[in-house]
Amino acid sequence: MELSRFKLNAYYARLFMTLLLRRNGVYMILHRFGNGDVLCRRDRALIVTFGGRREVLSTSAFNGGFRDDLRYVFNQDCKEDGQKDAPLKVPTYAGHMQIIAAELGLEPRYSCGLSTAADMENVSIQEETYDDLTVTAVVTGGIDVNGGRVGDPADWHEAGGVSIPVSGTINIMLFIDARLPEGTLTRALVTCTEAKTAALQELLAPSVRSSGIATGSGTDGTFIVANTDSPVYLTFAGKHSKLGELIGRTVMKAVKEALFKQTGLCAARQLNIFARIGRYGITRQSMLDAPPYPDGAKLDALAKQSELVVMTSLFVHLLDQLQWGLISEADAFAAAQKLLRDMGMEGALAEPSEALSAEEQLLLQYRTGLMSAL
Repeated sequence: MELSRFKLNAYYARLFMTLLLRRNGVYMILHRFGNGDVLCRRDRALIVTFGGRREVLSTSAFNGGFRDDLRYVFNQDCKEDGQKDAPLKVPTYAGHMQIIAAELGLEPRYSCGLSTAADMENVSIQEETYDDLTVTAVVTGGIDVNGGRVGDPADWHEAGGVSIPVSGTINIMLFIDARLPEGTLTRALVTCTEAKTAALQELLAPSVRSSGIATGSGTDGTFIVANTDSPVYLTFAGKHSKLGELIGRTVMKAVKEALFKQTGLCAARQLNIFARIGRYGITRQSMLDAPPYPDGAKLDALAKQSELVVMTSLFVHLLDQLQWGLISEADAFAAAQKLLRDMGMEGALAEPSEALSAEEQLLLQYRTGLMSAL
């Protein structure tokens, strides 16, 4: 009872502070960096004000690329009245972000920004230090709506300056308290992106456009910020260096926490057979919509059985390896029959069929076996 009351009071405290911030447009300091930079939240934006000269590499359409004259970077929640499809203030996205910078009280020519549909209250701030080096990751994100695997089929080709949607974005602001050559700054961007993808892999976040595991959202944005005033000078940001290690550790932790805060994505949520095999088209809804139309409560209870989740994960990984060309159809089929038997789905076992691909037949067998288990 006491724990529930504490959680309720904490919720109302956060709600009150959010409403107060949005009404008054005041700054709330979230983090002070050791080099004098300050991270604040104002209205629906996270703003970092630099305390000295910084070099920034970013994917932003507004003052993006490499810059050494910026004073601010920001990440802005683009929703208006809770709606994700708010129109741009001007025809171009870059022009829109310039107006946003001015509305935030920043000097547009010295600012660089990203936008997202994620809530700024759900930011994750992670910091790691080794010897004289500190790396800080500031991340907001969502992957449920816009998750994709690199190389997935796309349905949009840029023409006439049309802007793409921003919902589902993972935005990363990475701060490195060291001087870096431009090439090392760029390498840090690669390591940062690898860390984001590794976090999604460990969560088994699905692509919404294919049967693959997501490698990011369709509209991710990143800032890499180096401290030009630092006495520390580093030339390598790959995985063999401590800098690369700190980038990986901070970004992975921040991405996971941000996704949990925004959408509840975590290990517990993924402990469900449909979280594992859903990207191959076998979803809770597809099972409920198919005859003999199983009972939803029974299906939900079955879906959370840990042994079935584990066996389903192995079954799905066979499908992945088959798709990646790492195992033969015959080997995948033989191993799948053993797994189906161990899952108590003997009624779904069958000989290979030439009428269906190996993947299609295995998915049909799993679906049939799941229905029989109900």
